[in-house]
Amino acid sequence: MPQRVIAIGDVHGCALALRAMVSILEPQQNDTVVMLGDCVDRGPDSRGVIEELIALRERCHLVSLLGNHEEMMLNFLDGKPQPDDWLEVGGAATVESYRDADGKMNPIPNSHEEFIRSWGDYYETSSHFFAHGSYDPECPLGQQHWQTMRWQSLKHGIPEPHVSGKTAVVGHTSQRSGDILSVGHLLCIDTFCWGGGWLTALDTATGQTWQVNRDGRRRSDKAASQSLKPA
Repeated sequence: MPQRVIAIGDVHGCALALRAMVSILEPQQNDTVVMLGDCVDRGPDSRGVIEELIALRERCHLVSLLGNHEEMMLNFLDGKPQPDDWLEVGGAATVESYRDADGKMNPIPNSHEEFIRSWGDYYETSSHFFAHGSYDPECPLGQQHWQTMRWQSLKHGIPEPHVSGKTAVVGHTSQRSGDILSVGHLLCIDTFCWGGGWLTALDTATGQTWQVNRDGRRRSDKAASQSLKPA
């Protein structure tokens, strides 16, 4: 089987959706799976998401990117001041997911924290690059500001094509319609899984997409089988 590069949008604590997606994709050792960030917060089982990703590392080449929610989580754990209260913008659900069966609240394991600290801000192939939020179109990828890549929303404007000529694949800006935003040089695959939409995966070589909801049910209508031809 030829190598695949598959991007997965914002999971936001929806472990059932992630497990279902992994089951559909059946990643192999020569596949690269790129998680676009915001894997934690808001949904019911951020702990389960992190455990699923740690297991997925043994099956394929896993690339996990930092979203603004992972940044807020790490800042909270480090006691750093930040503009938003992590617990009020989704972090409380993450903390709750670490409660055990007896109702005891447990700290976030060091192994989970160290895993998240290992995540980067972007990843690139010969044809695509991946970031959580957005990018500066005139700036080389290795010189991008982390704040732009983790925090900048497409609601403030869609950037022009990147100077590299590569297609951007991002998350962060929720597409509440449940459909992928495609403008040719940029694809946004955050399709609002935690809020009642879908978790989206994209094969960057073929343009094939897959979608499941937060309960792990696969989307079966015409929109789910849309093929986004590579730019």
